[in-house]
Amino acid sequence: MGETLDVITIGRSSVDLYGAQVGGRLEDMGSFRKYIGGSPTNMAAGTARLGLRSALITRVGDEHMGRFIREELAREGVDVSGVKTDPERLTALVLLGIRDDERFPLIFYRENCADMALCEDDIDEALIARARSVVATGTHLSHVQTEKAVLKALDLARKHGARTALDIDYRPNLWGVAGHGDGESRFVESRRVTEKLQSTLHLFDLIVGTEEEFHIAGGSTDTIAALKAVRAVSEATLVCKRGAHGAVAFTGAIPATLDKGERGPGFPIEVFNVLGAGDGFMSGLIKGWLEDAPWPRALQYANACGAFAVSRHGCTPAYPSLSELDFFLERGVKTNALRHDAELEQIHWSTNRHGDWSTMRVFAFDHRMQLETMAGAKPEKIGAFKQLCLRAALGVQNGQSGYGILCDSRLGRKALQAASGTGLWIGRPVEWPGSRPLTLEPEIGPDFGGLDEWPLDNVVKVLCFCHPDDDDAMQAAQEETVKRLFASARRNRLEFLLEIVPSKVGPVDEATTATLIRRFYEIGIYPDWWKLEPMASRGAWEQACAAIIENDPHTRGIVVLGLDAPEAELAASFAVAAEFPLVKGFAVGRTIFAKTAGEWLAGRLSDDDAVAEMQTRYRRLCDVWDAARGGLRQDETAQGAEQDKFATQKLQGRH
Repeated sequence: MGETLDVITIGRSSVDLYGAQVGGRLEDMGSFRKYIGGSPTNMAAGTARLGLRSALITRVGDEHMGRFIREELAREGVDVSGVKTDPERLTALVLLGIRDDERFPLIFYRENCADMALCEDDIDEALIARARSVVATGTHLSHVQTEKAVLKALDLARKHGARTALDIDYRPNLWGVAGHGDGESRFVESRRVTEKLQSTLHLFDLIVGTEEEFHIAGGSTDTIAALKAVRAVSEATLVCKRGAHGAVAFTGAIPATLDKGERGPGFPIEVFNVLGAGDGFMSGLIKGWLEDAPWPRALQYANACGAFAVSRHGCTPAYPSLSELDFFLERGVKTNALRHDAELEQIHWSTNRHGDWSTMRVFAFDHRMQLETMAGAKPEKIGAFKQLCLRAALGVQNGQSGYGILCDSRLGRKALQAASGTGLWIGRPVEWPGSRPLTLEPEIGPDFGGLDEWPLDNVVKVLCFCHPDDDDAMQAAQEETVKRLFASARRNRLEFLLEIVPSKVGPVDEATTATLIRRFYEIGIYPDWWKLEPMASRGAWEQACAAIIENDPHTRGIVVLGLDAPEAELAASFAVAAEFPLVKGFAVGRTIFAKTAGEWLAGRLSDDDAVAEMQTRYRRLCDVWDAARGGLRQDETAQGAEQDKFATQKLQGRH
């Protein structure tokens, strides 16, 4: 079969519930953020972000948290074929907090948890045979059953010529030498733990740990003595993490001081959160190790990835993409609190988004005012009609990727909620219909706190009627609303779609849309998506796309709105827009539903007939877009390559 994976990690997998408040006791946390966790799970995701083909071997429960881990790993690009579902045990949970720059309380909920039921039968030789390396962590050597599973994986790795690595990852309470309330503890002496670790160290080509972790592996609180004890039983390269002092690698005999090892440059950054920093470090180290990079270079990758983790909230969410790592190594540190580096955070956000939305066929039925004015329209009737719109969208989608909806919450709440988890892209409007200056739906709240309640798969969509000729007062009012909304969306980890419609405000020319786009970037708005009016002129499209790419080469892209145009007009506008790779598809509504809505609300059309009519129109538009884009695939590939080249140059400061 040959190698198709770079790395397989094996061991712990949990859901991390991170206290959202910083600086207080864990007892006083008012809310938590949910992330994947567990050292091997973090490393699998961290290496995938760096472009490695990674897989994880573990167990999760047959419940919501187990499904979350599996789905999140898949979204990160991790092979989950080695993730087994345990029908009897629950997925492990960890509660974590950031008390200050030295205290990071955590509680492990791992009593008879799923990943500790991992056994030899869970180790698939065919999976191991596909990998260049297998990485184990210390916790799964603490129990006889999980130890057997790890040892089997290591034996198979050696049989098939794969490299092996150990992250010592010593957690005293997971070895039973500290209490439940001591999850933060990193070192407790234990002869039993030392003997167990030393019985396996000869199986590894690379062993990684902090000074305290080498103390437990070597059986001495003198770091040099501990390293020498490890060297006595293992020929592995030893990498010792030293916190703010970076890390050192030893490939041969252990010298008299740590400074005699091979070192990579460190980074002067603020310590915000040490939890998960070691897994970030290990992700970067594995990248360098598998590249056969010189150890100083591999340690530079590792130190940089650890720096990202130390400076951000959460474990896996803090880890960089390859583009972000390259940018950081090229540019360097501008502020030692990396989470406050706006340029870096934008790259982090935009290169770590989930999902492939390279094609967007969106049925927009977020309309409110247009439906409310129809004969027979009442809120409950409009809500029922929007559920029919969803049925039509799902019928066309039929489980395929590249389809989506725009649906509001005020009138379409049931349809919006039913869409969650269907695989549809879901956009949700927040503007009060027709407002200028821009005002928002009441549910958003005066402090924009309404976004706190949104599912993470909902995209914040806002329509702004704006024009370069707006007077200063109008411009300032609208921009302030968009800025606050954008900040709230990012704070709540929600993608942001900005729709601009200048033609309803004043005359437009080829530069109008591009001028508006540049203005929004100037004030710090970086939409994940742009929703733009159809433009018949190629010049207008060229200028709009250039304005986006020069400011945000990692944007999701553009969708074209419909403006209730007849199908023939839409087909003509699609033909022009499809020439530009940045345009990913369309978001069309009234062309699909307007006639049907009038008939259905008047009682002249059944539910099934209404769904069938809308499916027919929606499917036709999808076919028109696919035909327009399909005929340009070759040119698009070349243009896409040029866009990637521009993005790289932009990140490196060459443009």
